Amino acid sequence: QVQLVESGGGFVQAGGSLRLSCAASGSWFAINTMGWYRQAPGKQRELVATIASDGSPNYADSVKGRFTVSRDNAKNMVILQMNSLQPEDTAAYYCYAKRWGSDYWGPGTQVTVSS
Repeated sequence: QVQLVESGGGFVQAGGSLRLSCAASGSWFAINTMGWYRQAPGKQRELVATIASDGSPNYADSVKGRFTVSRDNAKNMVILQMNSLQPEDTAAYYCYAKRWGSDYWGPGTQVTVSS
């Protein structure tokens, strides 16, 4: 089992920045992909960004050029730097990890962007 805990959400005005962190514990070894998804009220959960164990990133088109995902394998952490935030980025953000074919999720952290 892998446990994921997010931190860093909050409230920010449009154009501002936030940094989300996620720490993995438990059976963290052999984690392949880590990353972030988000879910706004009344909408389905959607990909934000993921990063493979070799550091290869993958971004949703809506966040390309504004968000940066990074990974610290030594600390078992994944980071999401979010710049130029817009009201449409408002959502609960969930940390994600895949290990040996199983998906793991954190409890989520709220990001609210005001116009």
